Amino acid sequence: MKLLADENVPGPVVELLRREGHDVAWIRDDASGLPDERVLEWARKEASLLITFDKDFGELARNGGLPAASGVILFRIPTRSPMRPPTGWPGHSVHPATGPAGFPS
Repeated sequence: MKLLADENVPGPVVELLRREGHDVAWIRDDASGLPDERVLEWARKEASLLITFDKDFGELARNGGLPAASGVILFRIPTRSPMRPPTGWPGHSVHPATGPAGFPS
């Protein structure tokens, strides 16, 4: 499955997914500032799963008729910033090579 990471997804998360062998395009690298509608269209055209912290994509996907080959994963993690997720939350994981959530140990 192809993944499209919105520009608000932390870089270490994108790097971890890539190291694990996932095909990940990152809006921050490839098209920073792209409007949400165009990001969703990209996911649709590439049959990618969109990863984001932006709640607007749920409604956009529903209203835009996002096909079954695509989808949206919305992260809602209680944190001050999505750039560095805290440890101790239910979705927290530790990768043996990099440490918590892909951040270098």
